[in-house]
Parts: sequence; structure tokens; C-alpha cells
Amino acid sequence: MAGEAPQRAAVAILGAARDRGREAIRAGFEADPTRARRVTKSYAFLTDRLVQCAWLVATAALHPNPVPTEGERLAVLGVGGYGRGEMAPHSDVDLLFLTPWKLTPWVENVVESMLYILWDLKLKVGHSTRTVKDCLRLGSEDITIRTALLEHRPICGDAKLAATLETRLRADLFEGTAGEFIEAKLAERAERHRKQGGQRYILEPNVKEAKGGLRDLQTLYWIAKYRYHVRSTEMLVKMGVFTRDEFEAFEAAERFLWCVRCHLHLIAGRAADMLSFDMQVEVAERMGYSDHGGRRAVEHFMQAYFRHATRVGELTRIVLVALEADNTKQEPGLMALFKRRRRVRAPYAERQGRLDVADEAAFLGDKLNLLRIFEEALRTGLLLHPHAMRLLAANRHLIDRDLREAPEAGRLFLGLLLKHGNPERALRRMNELEILSAFIPEFAPIVAMMQFNMYHSYTVDEHTIQVISNLAQIERGELVESLPLCSDILSKGVNRRVLYVALLLHDIGKGRPEDHSVLGARIARSVAPRLGLKPKEVETVEWLVRHHLLMSDMSQKRDISDPRTVRDFAKAVKTRERLDLLTVVTVCDIRGVGPYVWNNWKAQMLRALHRATASALENGLEDVNRETREARAKKLFREALPDWPEARLRAEIGRHYGPYWQGIPTAAQVRFAELLQDLPDGEVRVELEADEERDATRVLMACQDHPGIFSRLAGALSLVGANIVDARTYTSKDGFAVSVFWLQDGDGHPYEATRLPRLRGMIEKILRGEVATRAALEGREIKKRERKFQVQTSIDFDNEGSEIYTIIEVDTRDRPGLLYDLTQVLAQSNITIAQAVIATYGAQVVDVFYVKDLFGLKLWSRSRQEALERKLRAAITRAAERAGA
Repeated sequence: MAGEAPQRAAVAILGAARDRGREAIRAGFEADPTRARRVTKSYAFLTDRLVQCAWLVATAALHPNPVPTEGERLAVLGVGGYGRGEMAPHSDVDLLFLTPWKLTPWVENVVESMLYILWDLKLKVGHSTRTVKDCLRLGSEDITIRTALLEHRPICGDAKLAATLETRLRADLFEGTAGEFIEAKLAERAERHRKQGGQRYILEPNVKEAKGGLRDLQTLYWIAKYRYHVRSTEMLVKMGVFTRDEFEAFEAAERFLWCVRCHLHLIAGRAADMLSFDMQVEVAERMGYSDHGGRRAVEHFMQAYFRHATRVGELTRIVLVALEADNTKQEPGLMALFKRRRRVRAPYAERQGRLDVADEAAFLGDKLNLLRIFEEALRTGLLLHPHAMRLLAANRHLIDRDLREAPEAGRLFLGLLLKHGNPERALRRMNELEILSAFIPEFAPIVAMMQFNMYHSYTVDEHTIQVISNLAQIERGELVESLPLCSDILSKGVNRRVLYVALLLHDIGKGRPEDHSVLGARIARSVAPRLGLKPKEVETVEWLVRHHLLMSDMSQKRDISDPRTVRDFAKAVKTRERLDLLTVVTVCDIRGVGPYVWNNWKAQMLRALHRATASALENGLEDVNRETREARAKKLFREALPDWPEARLRAEIGRHYGPYWQGIPTAAQVRFAELLQDLPDGEVRVELEADEERDATRVLMACQDHPGIFSRLAGALSLVGANIVDARTYTSKDGFAVSVFWLQDGDGHPYEATRLPRLRGMIEKILRGEVATRAALEGREIKKRERKFQVQTSIDFDNEGSEIYTIIEVDTRDRPGLLYDLTQVLAQSNITIAQAVIATYGAQVVDVFYVKDLFGLKLWSRSRQEALERKLRAAITRAAERAGA
């Protein structure tokens, strides 16, 4: 008990010193928010002093031992990140209490007292008490422990004992085991990358663990320290592993990533390494990024992040090949040696299983070789050697205007896209080495450009490469089953030059205030001729870039069963050739957005639009009319019910208006005919079934018609957490409402069969009024990490896109219950909704309503449109407030 008073007093004094120190570091960081190194060193320095003071209190005040025995020696060492002398505000303090032999009571008391003091100071301490022999044994068995010991640093205690550990580790553990250590660290790195999503351009990266993050840089340093005994990364320059430029890139990446990590810790008030969407906005603001050039500050910040992450990947490759060169790391496996490759042409050579430049003078003597080397790599199947990559990076300036406009350069570049079947490999390496943006300067602004939304999973340049990779996969015949239409189009032959160049340039106008499709078309007009395309090809590329979103918008935001939609689209594309090319561009573009964006719903819609448009172009637009479609639908309905008596068939066909027959599939019409049979007053009949063709769950509802029925149904579905992707409602001549909704779950899939009974029960309960929709939606909030997304609201009225309806398009931020709020406004304004088409793009949603007024007419009055727009905007604002946005 006697020791508690001095311990409490020490903690009080040290706690105050800790707070002053932390406040001083924080204030200094706020004043100069991009200088991370002095921050990480300052936190480590402050922690050193706290640990040293805890040592003094424990050894001098609490457990004095003026004449310690040989076995009572104790050294306190920092290991891991703390041992390296780098700490973020809330990093762990990893301590090794080192003794010469087994623990003595005095050592145990000192360690225990030190730990209590440090814990009372709210430090997160990771600790172990070991002998030198323990360290050697455990380090030989466990790579994580060995890595921590690699970065040990004496903090206080017996310096001689600490030096003994250093000597023994180097002689008995590290020496001769570099190969084993490196292979283990690389395996660990590969597994870490796999867990983090496997690619560098992940939307919400973990600054510490993700590909291209701090852990990758640390792994490089650990490997270099283990193999080359370096005490700093700069020593790798003197050893010839890094050039001066590469070392400076390492330093810049490390400084940037540590800076981001320190800001994350300070914002969160705890250890936090995930750069989530909300954190991205705050870190960008703290680091001084601003909105400009039509892009948000957070987008500029994330572009810098991804550029550094890319550079980290290059530096990793350089060090690994240097290790292969001195036989520390194994070269690629034996199977690679037996793999048949084409012979390498001059001035190239194969070195370490990679393509290198044998004669630098000859290589640089012809500037075209800066492109030819990528063709040679694809032709031989070899990866580029880091020496060749360095040579390319150092001579990018040779790619000048004369080279860009040289016909042979255009031919070479088109050959990379068209000749070898895997253009993405060359494009990705050219992009990382900045050769692509040197050859096509218009590409430079979109390199590592992040789009701050939840829809796009990749940076714009990576998305472009993914899109081209999709096209190459279709051409290789790998997607015949999942993409039959595109596979068929390509097998019959299209202009591949036009297709590949259009995909390369389709998003090149992004990131500027102007519409990226319009700007991109203008850029394509100047770039495509440089690549050797003929005037007619250039015109088609320009058209495809200008309209690359047209088919996607038509299929996802319009009723493609409406003849006007098909006629308008056919007038825009004009020819079957353009229709086919645009279909392939659209499919590749959507699939390149992210791993979970493409689904059967989108595929079915695009196939249906292509089929209807191809027929219109072939047979004439006058054949695309309501009468033809209505007659065909009624014929199919009759054929689907061969057992029904003629009188019953005629009665069922006669009870519905024309749009009903054109708007929903025959299978749904058959089910509605059965649901409407002897339907009692006040009853709502609900049926749920899988619509496998559309990759959605189809919900059919039949009841007596009354004002606002569509809104009630939409509210019921919102409450069960369903995503409505399409919805149609029709009123029969005898006063019944039939509605069909297509739903997907939160992951964009149909509901599993086991979930349908519960889903149906909840819908019926809500429709019976047992749950108040408005009150139930009050608690639905947007997730914190998603609140920083901004979507400008726009509301448009279109009286030309449909022959009988006004189309209201609401483009805004998606929120829980938004569709219910919007449909409530329309119902209260005596607007009848015939159809709702819902297109969701991450945090953005486009709700499109086909409507009439109370008298069955379009909304022609401008004043009425303006009044309705004000009400819809007010509903959107209410929904935002309710969702906490």
C-alpha cells in the first residue's frame, strides 16, 4: 500500500505532462497540416519520456534496488512501430521487457508497476517479458515476432543487455535467413491485399493495410533492413537499389500516408485507419484541399492518395527484382522457365524472366521504341523489368508532339489495343509509368481521378482500363453465356478500331465543369485522327463518346415498352451499326463501374431495347405504335389461357385500357386476371414470385382503386427495406387497381424464396393499416459514412417523351422513404401515377414518373408544373432532414 501514493502522484504529474505534450503536437499539426514526420516523431518522443519516467518511478521510488544481481538486470525496448520511432496519435505502445535469464521477483514488480502507471496514463500498451534466449527462439518460430524484433529500440534500463540482444539477433537469427523472411513477408502481404479487396483503387481504403498503403512501405523497409542492414531508406540509394527519384517518391508517399493516418486518428479520437467516405471529406479539408476546376476538394485529395498508392506498387516491384538479382528472393517458379515464349527481338533482352533493354543507346535512338517495348512485352508474354521501367520513366520527355502525330506511333498504339487480345495489360503498365498520358496528354487529368460517389468503384483511368478489359474478354469468347447479345454482335463483325478507341476516350472529359460527354466528344475529335482513324471512323467515335450514356439512360430511366421511347431512341442512333456499337459500349461501361453493378435486370432491359430498336430500324418507325403492341399483347394473353371460355377472355380483355396491355409481361397479366376474380371490397391480394429473367422479385397487388394507392404500396415496400427498381400501376374500367413492383434486396439481388412469406406478411400488415408508414419511416437515417455525398436535385417535366403521359424525372440524393414522400405529394396534388421507373447510382437516385392529371390529361400548364416542383422539393428536404443528411 505504501507505493500507491507515489504512484498516484506520478500518474497525476505525468498525465498533465502528457496532455500538454499532446496538445502542443496537435496545435503544431493544425498549423502545418501536411508535415507528418515531425508529428510521428513527436508522439514517439513524448511516449519515450513517459515510459522513462514510469521506469524511474518504478525503480527509484517503488522498488529501489541499489545493488542488483546479474540476473536482476532489465532493459525496456520499444518494438514494432514504436521501436521504429513512428507513432500516430493513438498508436499502440509495444514494449519488450528484456532480462538476461529467468524472471526474478524484482523484475516482476518493476514490470507490473510500470504497466499500471502506463495504463493509468491511458496508453494502449502491448507488452512481453522475455529473455534473450526467448527472443531468439520465438523469433525463429514466428515471423510477426521476428519483424517486431527487427525494429527494436532501447528506451531505458540496461543498455548493455539491449546491445547483447542486437548482436545475438543479427548473428544467430537474421544472418542467412533473408530468403525465408522475405518469402514470408511477401506471402503475408499478398494475404493482406486479398483481405483488403485485392486492388489498389478500393473506394474506402485502409491507409495502413490496403494495397499501396503504409504497411506496404513498411514491408519494403523491413525487407531492405533485413537483407541489406540499412538503417534508413536513403541508404538504398547508395546501394543502387533505388535511384534518387525513387527514394524521393518513397519519402513523399510515406509522408503523405502518415499525414492522412494522423489526421484520421485526431478526427476519430481513437486509432482509425479506414478512410471512409465521411473521413475523406474531413481529412481533405484539414490538409488544405479546396473545391476547384469543377471538382470537390475530396476528389482532388483522393486523386493524390491513389497516385501515391500507385507509386508504392512500382517501388515494391523495384526492390523485389533487386532481391532476385542478388539471389535473395526466388525468381518466378520453374513452370515459367518451361513455358514456351517467343524469342526477344533487338534491342531487347530477357533478364530474370522479364523484358529488359539490352542496348540503351539503340533503344533511345528511336523514340518509337517507347511504344514498341509494350508491343514486344505483349508479343512475348513477358513482364517489363524494373530497369526497363526506369528507363521509360526517365525518358518520358522524348514523347513529344512529333511522336504523337507520327502515323507509325498511332499504328503501334492501335496495335496494342487490337492485336494481342489482352490490351489492358499494356494500358495499365503504360498508365502507371505515365507513358499513356505522355502519348495522349488529354488522358492525364483522369489519371487516379476519384469520383466521390458510391456508384463508381474505381478511379476514372482504372475504370477505362476495366471497360477495355471487358471488351477483350467478350472478344476472347469468355462471356458468351452471360453476354450473349454482345458476343453475337462481335462475332458477326464490327469496326474494332472504332470500338476500342471510343471506350478508351469515353470518360476522358470527366472532372471538368462541362458535361463530360460533350467535352469528351470534342477531345475525341482531335485524338482519334492522331491514332490513325479515318474521318468516318472519327465521326463514329465522336458520336459514341457523346452518346455513351444514352442507351443506359433510356433502358434504366424510361419505359421501353412505350413505342415513343423506342422511336426516339431509333431516331437518335439512326443505323444498325451505331446501335450495335453503342450496345457493346454501354454493356462494357456498366460492367466496368464496379464488381456488383451489372445484373440480369440491366441486361434484360438493354436486350429488350436493342431488340425493339433493331426491329424499328429494319421495318420502319411507323410499325412501332401502340395499336400493334396492344393487339400482339392481347393475342399472347389469349394463348396463355387456352382453357378459359371466350366470354371470360373477352370480359377480362375488355376491362383494361390500352397501356395495361403494353406495359407488363403476359405472365403478370395472367396472374392479375386470376387475382381479380371475385375480389371482395376492401381486400388487397398480394402475390410474390421470382422474375428470374429480370433478376428481381415481382410483387403483384390487386385491390379496389382509390386515391393514393400507389403511394401506400410504395410506402409499404420502403418499410420492408426493399429496393424498388421498376413499378407500374393501372386502373381498370371497372374501378380496380393492379400494381406490379419489381424488387431487389440491399445487395441488388432477388429475395430468396425463404424470405418471401415474411416479406408478404409485412406488406399485408402495412396495407391493412396496422403500421403507420410515416411514423415508421421517421427512424430511418442515412449511415454516417454516407452523409457527405452531395447530389444536386433537379426536377424535369417532359411532355414529348410519351404520347399519353407527362414524364416527371426527379434526380436527387437517395434516402429512406424518398419514393413514398414523392408519391404522397403527387397523390395529394391529384396526379395519377401510371408507372414509376427507379434508377439508383450509389447515393444518387433518379425517380421517373409517368403521370396524368385528374382528367386523364398531360400536365401542360407551366404554372402547375412549377407549383408541383416546389412541393416535390419540399418533400425532398423533409426526407433529408428525417434521414439526418
